[in-house]
This record gives sequence, C-alpha cells and structure tokens, in this order.
Amino acid sequence: MLLCVTASHKTASFELLERLSRTPDDVASTLLDLTPNVQGAVVLATCNRFEAYVEMDEPTATEGVDRVLEAVASATGIPAADLDGAYDVHSGRRVAEHLFAVASGLESVVAGEGEIAGQVRRALKAARKEGTTSPELERLFQRASQAQRKVKNVTALSRAGRSLVRLALELADSRIADWSAERVLLVGTGAYAAVTLATLRERGAVDISVYSPSGRAGIFAAKHGIRPVAAEDYARTASRSSLLITCTTATEPVLGPAHLQRPAVAAAAGCPIGSHNQLVVDLGMPRNVDPAVAALEGVALLDLETIRLHAPLEELQATDAARSVVREAADTFHVVGARQSVTPSVVALRSHIFELLETEIDRARARGDEDGKVEQALRHLAGVLLHTPTVRAHELAAAGRADEFTAALGALYGIEPEQPAAAEDAATA
Repeated sequence: MLLCVTASHKTASFELLERLSRTPDDVASTLLDLTPNVQGAVVLATCNRFEAYVEMDEPTATEGVDRVLEAVASATGIPAADLDGAYDVHSGRRVAEHLFAVASGLESVVAGEGEIAGQVRRALKAARKEGTTSPELERLFQRASQAQRKVKNVTALSRAGRSLVRLALELADSRIADWSAERVLLVGTGAYAAVTLATLRERGAVDISVYSPSGRAGIFAAKHGIRPVAAEDYARTASRSSLLITCTTATEPVLGPAHLQRPAVAAAAGCPIGSHNQLVVDLGMPRNVDPAVAALEGVALLDLETIRLHAPLEELQATDAARSVVREAADTFHVVGARQSVTPSVVALRSHIFELLETEIDRARARGDEDGKVEQALRHLAGVLLHTPTVRAHELAAAGRADEFTAALGALYGIEPEQPAAAEDAATA
C-alpha cells in the first residue's frame, strides 16, 4: 500500500513548517527501523511542505499514519500531538495524483513554480543514497517527473506561474526605483541562490556580492561573475548593502540586528515593504534572518510567511488543464502498476499450462506424430485456453482485484506465483 502524510502551507502554520524543515535526514530510515512492515520511505521537505511517502504492508492507513508520526517524533523531537490537525493523508490511488500535482507546482504557494520539480527529484536521490526507497516508490517518483514535464510542455501553467524568488522581487519593486543602483548582498550559494541571482540580473541589478556561511562564496562568485565576501567582511558588507537576500540551508539565523545599520526612515502607508534604507528578503527555511531585524528602524523584512500572504490567485484555466494532465498520468500509473502486480500470477499460469503442453507433445511424438499436426493443434488450444484468463487477470488488476485472480489460481491449480526480487523490480520500474 502507498501512503502519503503531508503537512503544507495549506494545512500547517508557518512556525510548524519551519520546525519540520529542520527535519534530519534520518526520518525515512527511522521509519523503516521502527516498522518491519514498511518496504520503503521517501521524505520531501521544502520551505512550504513536509511529506512522507511510504510503501507498507499495514492493513489500514491509520496504522501507517501512526508509524509516520512516530518516526517524525523520534527523529525530530516534535511531539505527534503538535501535528494534530496540521496534516492530510493520501492512500492508494490518491497518492500518485497528489505527488504528480506537487511535482507540477499545482500545490505550491505560487501555482506553477518550477523549483519544486527539482526538490522532488532530489528527495528520491536522497532516499536512494540512504537505501530507503522501494521499487514502487521508485516508479512513483519517476512517473512524477514525467508528469511534471508533460504539464510543462502541454499547458500554460509554467508560463503563468512564478517562483517564490520572482514573487519576492516583484514585491520588492514597490520600494526599488532603479535596480541597477541597488547594492545587493546574496547570502547562500545553493540552487535557490543561482535562481535568485538570475532573477536579480533580469531586473537590472549589477552591484551584487555573495557570502556563504559554509565558505563556498569564492567558487560561486567565480562561476557567476560577482564579488565574494569573506567571513571577516560579512558584517561590514551587510551594513552597507541596500538589498540583502538570504537563501541558505543553515538551521540557525545567519543575519541579525548586529549586522545591519539602523537609519530612521518612515515606512510608506499601505505598502507591504515600505520606503526603507535596507530591505532584507529571507527565503530560508528554517529562517535565515533573526525576526528581530524587522524592529530596526529603516529596515524592512520580507520573509516566506509574508510572501505567502501576497501570493497571487491561481491561473484557473492553466491550472484546470494541468490537473487534467495530472489525473490522466495518475490513472495510467495505477493501471500499469495493477498489471505489474498481476504479472507473476499470469506468468505462473502460463508456465503451468506450457509445462502440461510440453508433456502432451512429448506423448504425441512418442505415438508417431510425424507431421506435427497434433503438436500444432495442442499449441493452438493452449493459446486459446490462456487468452481469456489473461485478459480477465488484467481487468481484475485494473479494478484493484488482482488478489482474486491469484487466489483462484491457488484454489484451482495449487499455483503460488513467485514474486520477483526487489532489485529486479527496481531495474524495470
């Protein structure tokens, strides 16, 4: 059974998502250690969601959810009670449609944003590295990437959607008259930093420096043609910058009041940012910026919580078309999976029939079937006899009743299908 437990910006508070974003990498492995019925687990943790995808033998979704919450509590220290009412559960057929929608940006703060697709791929890669994935989860996440590409290619969602970075800088437009005049400090050198830098340049920013708490500023700066900032110059550069954008994976704030100047400038009424000498955009999750900087005179703080409040309404036409693609992809995923689930039973039946067939052919030859007509007739009969059961097996599988076909084989012929090895399944997923 596939199961997904998800806490997102639609169900959980920003504070809880921030706590979950500090989730250590061993949640999936903890889940496997806690429950022998779990075949695999993949955890997707981003700035706006925490999701655990699980393949398990648990008889009910409720038991599976309990195991997931137990693993989260064990790995993170967050009590399961703190998650009450903050998560949704998807099981069975709904899991594929949900993940495909997530990967396509349909469940993001900004519908159609592109960063999530890469995060989904990295979640699978991390599970592979930790050895927590399973054949069915491999197939699920691979098909999610395929669905995302189809949504991108055949709908207008990606063109209508904007990334969180773009949305943040659009909000910054309300106080920036000339981007080329801004002194920009970028804090962070990961994937978000590269997107942020490209977006800044699209808007005309040219005076850009980069600082990395992990010491990678020099490499990033050389690659992108901007100035690196050494650790000893960080506070001085921050205090002299008019626009600071943080996007690191640090679990503690990397920018605080001590780094910033404090000019006294009044904010413009009705403006989400206002007229300030310094604007700080915090794209980190957990927070990269100490919230206390928002209290400094002349400093405006724009964080993910504020950005989320200003997210635009979904582009309905593009979203509807994208959801149709997602539903179709999810249906295909289920049908293919159902057929795969019944394949061992079909193979076992065919092997049984062909074994009987070869025995009868040997007898026919021993009796003098010199022209092979008896053999030909027997092979034709075997094909006719196998056709209807094979078709029926696939029909039952598509209806979620593959176990009925397997049970019938056992009752009628005493056949127990041999299940393929997990490694072989993964190779063909």
